[in-house]
Amino acid sequence: MSSKLFQLKHELWLKMLFASFAINDERIKDILYDYSHILFRHLKWISNDLKDKDINYDYSKSSIDIQQDTNFAYFKYLTDEINEIKKEYNDSVLCNRMQTDEEFFIKKLQILLSDESNDARITAFNKERVYENKEMDKSQTDALTYFLFEESYKEYELIMVYFYMQNYTDNLTLYNVYQDLIDESHFHLKCFGNMLSKMGILSIPRMIHPDIYTATDIKRFLLDGIKEEEGAKEECRKLAAAVKDEELSKFFDFINFQESYHIELMYKALERL
Repeated sequence: MSSKLFQLKHELWLKMLFASFAINDERIKDILYDYSHILFRHLKWISNDLKDKDINYDYSKSSIDIQQDTNFAYFKYLTDEINEIKKEYNDSVLCNRMQTDEEFFIKKLQILLSDESNDARITAFNKERVYENKEMDKSQTDALTYFLFEESYKEYELIMVYFYMQNYTDNLTLYNVYQDLIDESHFHLKCFGNMLSKMGILSIPRMIHPDIYTATDIKRFLLDGIKEEEGAKEECRKLAAAVKDEELSKFFDFINFQESYHIELMYKALERL
C-alpha cells in the first residue's frame, strides 16, 4: 500500500459518492451510493495497512471536476476512473479484494449503459437554486444555500477526522464512539448532498487542512467540536423557523435532535479520555 493509493481511493470515493447525489433516478442513486460505501471501506483498510507499516498519509486531493451532463456520461466517467486506479494495485490479498469489487462495479455500469432508459439529463449543476416545489423567497433561499454548503463540508470533515482518529486509537469505547459519529455524518452528508443536487448547486467539499485531523490534543478537539455542534443546532433552529414549509422545518428539527445526540457521544469520548 502507498499514500498515493490512499489519495486516489479517497478521490474515487468522493467521485462515486457525489455521482450518486447528482443522478436523479432513485434506483441508480442507491446503487452508486452503496458502491461509495464499499469504496469507503477500502479506504479504511488501506489506512489500517499504512498505519501498521508506519507510513504517513493525509487527505490531500487533486482538483475534482464532478460535473457531467448525463447519467451515461457519469457511468463512462466512473468506469474510466476505476480503471485508472488499477495501475496502483499490487498482488496483495487486499488489492485483489478491491479490484474484484471494482470489476463488479464496472460490469454494473456497463449494464446500465446498455439500456437507453437509464440515461437522463443532469440538473445538479444548473444553479437554479430551486428546491423541489417549495416556494421560498430570496432570503430563505440564501439561508438554505449557505446552510447546505457549510454543513455538507462540516459533515465531510467530521467523517474524515473521526476516521483518522479511529485509526489511531486502541480504546474500544472511543473507537465505537467515532464509528457512531462517522455513520451519522455519512447520513447527514447524503441528505445535504442530495438537497444541493436538487437546488442545482452540488460541489465537492474543499480540502481539509492536516492540522484538523492530526490534532494531538484530542480533548480540545472534542470540546471545540461540541461548540461546533451546538452552533449547527442553532443554525438548524433558525432555518426551521425561517423556511415557511412544514416538511423542510420538520427535517431541520430532525437534524437538530440528531446533533444533540452527537454532543452526548462527544461527552462520552471526553469521559473516556
